[in-house]
Amino acid sequence: MKEFLVVIEKSGKNYSAYAPDVPGCGATGKTPEEARENLREAIIFHLEGLTEDGLPLPEPHTTFDRIAV
Repeated sequence: MKEFLVVIEKSGKNYSAYAPDVPGCGATGKTPEEARENLREAIIFHLEGLTEDGLPLPEPHTTFDRIAV
């Protein structure tokens, strides 16, 4: 099992989510939780497609930190 960093952003009335280490894969939702779950499903689908096509799977290497200003 791999764990990817997920970024969730407010986008108008909805939320968008993406994983920096999984290019081209994103999702939206009415809540942050819905966007996160939709992204989880999108990543699974994306990785299955890469596997079927014989392409390499992305490796998680993005980290995060917070800076107080």
